[in-house]
Amino acid sequence: MSVLRNIESKLESLFEGVFGRAFRTNVQPVELARKLIKEMDENRNVSVSRVYVPNEYTIFLSPGDREQFSSFEAQLKDELAEYLAEHARRENYVLLSPPVVELDTDEDLDVGVFGIATRMVQTGKAKADEPASQAAPGATMVYKPSAAVPQATEAASAVDLGIEREVAVLAWDGKRHEIRERRAVLGRSKDADLQLDDPNASRRHAELRQEGATYWLVDLDSTNGVEVKGKRVKRIKLEDGTRFTIGSTEITFTRETT
Repeated sequence: MSVLRNIESKLESLFEGVFGRAFRTNVQPVELARKLIKEMDENRNVSVSRVYVPNEYTIFLSPGDREQFSSFEAQLKDELAEYLAEHARRENYVLLSPPVVELDTDEDLDVGVFGIATRMVQTGKAKADEPASQAAPGATMVYKPSAAVPQATEAASAVDLGIEREVAVLAWDGKRHEIRERRAVLGRSKDADLQLDDPNASRRHAELRQEGATYWLVDLDSTNGVEVKGKRVKRIKLEDGTRFTIGSTEITFTRETT
């Protein structure tokens, strides 16, 4: 079992096992985990050659929710920090130091509602392309239970990541290709990340790009362009089940969990 799966299993067991009964109306550990990952992805800092992410995360809880965690708070913080570190490794993010997760109490929050503030902290002398430390945390994202839309004190994001690992998949002509990188070039060239055996496709026809939790397809000024439902497009946001045509090849984009 991978480290990622181990961490997921531990987090799930915190909720499903001994502590499960206590969290039916309160904040759930698994929900904290998925929102921390969301905040890491949303607060990336791109330098010339690296993608930096926050290394300090403060979770604000209502007094009732904080009390529910009191018997295993240290364990929970360690598990969440480990989960963040594994996600950073998997996504090739750079941390200025191992991630730290802290819990704090906010008297104004209702049970089941929590906030997350992030900060990027430099522990030593910064290198040439490293971002400077943040003197104060960024905007605190406030999350309401389950189906509610996340709200923020300054800004909000519609992306809601799950704790399960998600992969993007392209399928065409009986082939299936999982997207492992944030950018993948599709085309006829042997140097393309996804080579298409299609004489009507350009050598470098289009590029699949991951921006946060969203995938886009961008036409690279190809000869025959990219078509969606018979219409030529330069850039399209890919949803689960989106079909597009490159040359004479119809490709389907899906998002799968593993």
